[in-house]
Amino acid sequence: MVKVTKEIQISENHPDLNEKLFFFISGIIISVPFTVFFQNLGSTLGNYMTEFYAVLWSVSVLAPIIEEFGKAYPLFFRHGETEKSLFLIGFLIGLGFGLAEFFLYVLVFDVPPIIRLPGLIFHASNTAIVAYGVSKNQTIRYYFVAVFLHFLYNFSVTLESFWYIVAFITVIVNYTLFFFLYRKVRKG
Repeated sequence: MVKVTKEIQISENHPDLNEKLFFFISGIIISVPFTVFFQNLGSTLGNYMTEFYAVLWSVSVLAPIIEEFGKAYPLFFRHGETEKSLFLIGFLIGLGFGLAEFFLYVLVFDVPPIIRLPGLIFHASNTAIVAYGVSKNQTIRYYFVAVFLHFLYNFSVTLESFWYIVAFITVIVNYTLFFFLYRKVRKG
């Protein structure tokens, strides 16, 4: 019996424009129900606990765990991708997610755009960080890094006042890690 295997050739312009658009749109699509769900979950939990703890639980604990998994989920089905293409796909999913979340918060929930702007790129870079982990077969490690950064950012914003400094530092750490990993995949 002869076993035939098929090698997948990945071209330099992979993923192509259609795939890039698909993953960007998938980020937009999953963002809408997630954003609305977590916005409503805080209100619902407020019936059972103080508003502070309801928001803390829904926005700081559950949102990072569920959102980072939801954004990374399409990456688990991309076999034969290069590190560079997975990183790009992760970035595009997160960018779509962040863009949709930005417009929902600004247009529907009436949050000032300047407050939501860091989240737009934060989601993109965080999903790229998870994508890097997927490409290195270290998904859990990088997923938890992304969840921790997301938790720290949301937790800091929830506490307000001087905690905004922690949120700002978290964004800087997130962006720095993103660029560090980006440089690693560019060389590889």
